[in-house]
Amino acid sequence: MRIAGLAAGLLLAAPAFAQEQDPNEIVVTGRGLDAPPGDAAYDVVTLSRDRIAGTASGRLEDALRDAAGLAQFRRSDSRSAHPTSQGVTLRGLGGNASSRALLLLDGVPQADPFGGWVAFPAYLPGRLAGARIVRGGGSGYAGPGALAGTIELESGSPSQLGPLSLDALYGSRDSVDVSGVGAARLGRGFVTLAGQYARGDGFTPIVEADRGPADRPAPYEQAAVAIRAVTDLGGDTELQANLSAFTDHRDRGVDFTRVKSEGADASIRLVGRGAWGWSALAYLQTRGFASGFASVNDTRTTATATLDQYAVPATGIGARIELAPPIGGGVTLRLGSDLRRVSGQTEELYTYVAGLPTRRRVAGGESLTVGGFADASYESGPLTLSLGGRLDHWNISGGSLLETSLAPGPVLTDSRFPDRDGIEATGRAGAAYRLGRVTLRAAAYRGWRLPTLNELYRPFRAGADATAANAALDPERLTGAEIGADWRPLPSLTFRATGYWNRLDGAIANVTLAQGPGTFPGVGFVSAAGFYRQRQNLDAVTAKGVELDGRWVAGDLSLGASYAFTDSRVSASGASAALDGLRPAQTARHQASATLGWSHEDAGASLTARYAGPPFEDDQNSRTLKGAFTLDAAAALPITRGLALLARAENIFDAEVQAGISGPGVVERAMPRTLWLGARLRLR
Repeated sequence: MRIAGLAAGLLLAAPAFAQEQDPNEIVVTGRGLDAPPGDAAYDVVTLSRDRIAGTASGRLEDALRDAAGLAQFRRSDSRSAHPTSQGVTLRGLGGNASSRALLLLDGVPQADPFGGWVAFPAYLPGRLAGARIVRGGGSGYAGPGALAGTIELESGSPSQLGPLSLDALYGSRDSVDVSGVGAARLGRGFVTLAGQYARGDGFTPIVEADRGPADRPAPYEQAAVAIRAVTDLGGDTELQANLSAFTDHRDRGVDFTRVKSEGADASIRLVGRGAWGWSALAYLQTRGFASGFASVNDTRTTATATLDQYAVPATGIGARIELAPPIGGGVTLRLGSDLRRVSGQTEELYTYVAGLPTRRRVAGGESLTVGGFADASYESGPLTLSLGGRLDHWNISGGSLLETSLAPGPVLTDSRFPDRDGIEATGRAGAAYRLGRVTLRAAAYRGWRLPTLNELYRPFRAGADATAANAALDPERLTGAEIGADWRPLPSLTFRATGYWNRLDGAIANVTLAQGPGTFPGVGFVSAAGFYRQRQNLDAVTAKGVELDGRWVAGDLSLGASYAFTDSRVSASGASAALDGLRPAQTARHQASATLGWSHEDAGASLTARYAGPPFEDDQNSRTLKGAFTLDAAAALPITRGLALLARAENIFDAEVQAGISGPGVVERAMPRTLWLGARLRLR
């Protein structure tokens, strides 16, 4: 609440700082270096600022789903999902909660330093200028970790944000969502301020047919604030500084399952736009996380604490420098280097007896990745070529596991895991050729991802099921290829089609090893209703698929649609041999999205339909989640100049969107029908 109050005060003060703009003043952009021309050879989807800020939920993860094939591990959004399930991936490479797509904001990697998931409540859509999603593409100039693709978010400028915009909405289940964005030009630069506060009593996650007295609504409370300053330093150079913080409290709908996340980020970037383009970036991320876990009996009458991860602190620091020398002759070149170091540990209480913990576990470590890259583009008439490569050195060190009894006695476990390191060589190559209104594309690439500290060291529970960490995990490595075509029969109409093949070697998955009851390494006791799993490297996951996108614009009307088909299969042997030929968990074969929109000045309306096919809940493909079709709507109706009435409706027909199945077939659902009514104040 304190963050929300600070944000409101800053936003209301923003217009007072505005000054008359000197017509001779240098106007800074606040952007990084332009994307290389060679990106025309890859499957790129762009989302406008209006679309990102105009969804019925007001959540960034909802807007990103306009690019079919983009998914999180669970279907729930950031109001009810466990934060650790909110990793982002593309192209059916799921089956793991860590992100396999690289998410960037103003060039800074956004994945949690410890776990690789994304803290979506930290991102107010209204402060963004847009999003650029590159499906596939491997680990190119954007950095390592882009196995399934890259999602680039860009902060807005005063010309995009306006002096002040305040939204306030009240919704179902006593929900409140208040947000604001302000921007002011100051001398040779500008400042932007953004803040958001959201809370709600929540819904009961377990479906009515399966719930019992132990089940209750899962409330949430979230706040975020972001400050950004950009100034011209002369000589075609600008300085960009960002500072942001968030806090996120959720609950999983039974006792002992409260979840708390918090974090603060700071970054500074210098961008030169002279003949030699260049950029230098440094950033810091701090995160705190805590989560309780419970076991519910078969009749769901009582919940018992099983694990208390009371502190999971983590830190990420990084830097990046890149150069774009003036080559000429149709050649564009980018050279650079980047590094990222993450450290963290989980501190938890476990093995509960008579409702009290009897043991304590501390596990963690750190990892470092240092890499260099080169990316070249060549343009000659209708032909565009792309060629890039990376060389990364990685190191995992300081891994440890300490388990002690809370009662006086000897140490139960005191392990020090061997330090490890390695070198990864990756790259990409692509070509695009224009034939009138059609552009043909082809690309091939390799990428890699280092296991997160969460995968290496942190066990977790989901209902009655328990999953152990694995400090011996190896990096994931992807090889892929794609072909596609872009067709623009009219200036207002575009179509895009892509077919792809990806093979992810060493895919990290939660592999089922046994069923309870029993006591198992790394997790403790698992009841008869639960399964014991461990994170392991599978031989591979192979994904083949097709992506179709289309967009039509006619004046104030627009229609966008996206469809993705994915056929993903596991290759497995040894302890995971039973998974061979199966589909990865939580990976739907079909996904589709379509939005019809109308906008005119401050008035607007949109209708969004989404479909996700039935995925398997588990790695053994023994439990299937139902497919889901949802319909959302949003509208803004001007009342006076600068003041508009807002109305939103999520999941209008209250479809049951199944998010998970645990224990003896207990189904958890995602957001039910949610209605919102509010107002927007906008100064120009």
